[in-house]
Amino acid sequence: MSTELTLHLAELNHRIQQLADANVGELLPSLATEGESQTRRRIETEKTAPDGSPWLAWSEGYTKTRHSNHSLLENEGNLLDSITADHNADTAIWGSNLPYAAAQQFGYKKRNLPAREYLGLSQANRADMIAIIDNWVDQQLRT
Repeated sequence: MSTELTLHLAELNHRIQQLADANVGELLPSLATEGESQTRRRIETEKTAPDGSPWLAWSEGYTKTRHSNHSLLENEGNLLDSITADHNADTAIWGSNLPYAAAQQFGYKKRNLPAREYLGLSQANRADMIAIIDNWVDQQLRT
């Protein structure tokens, strides 16, 4: 084996060890915060499911009960305000603890409420998360 190849393999082994020794838990707050931000943006401005499909409009009867400042998933802003992020040593999470949040996400047949999926990752969201991870990996390899 050539000396040059041996040096490249030694550097590769060193970099792999740096990543193996890295504390992935340091990355999780950034991912949780990004997920929260993406979800808030989806509710506030995008009004689409993570797959890009638009949310179903209100029923005609329900529309009559809404005011001009109300929009899908935003009546008084409680759902939007309830979106929080958290993390522990190996998990990043975000979402809402409001009792009706799951009904909005998955629908509620007894009330004829269609699902308006707001949690999840779109392709663009995934790309943003991967960019955060790539930046973290780059930082780990610089040390």
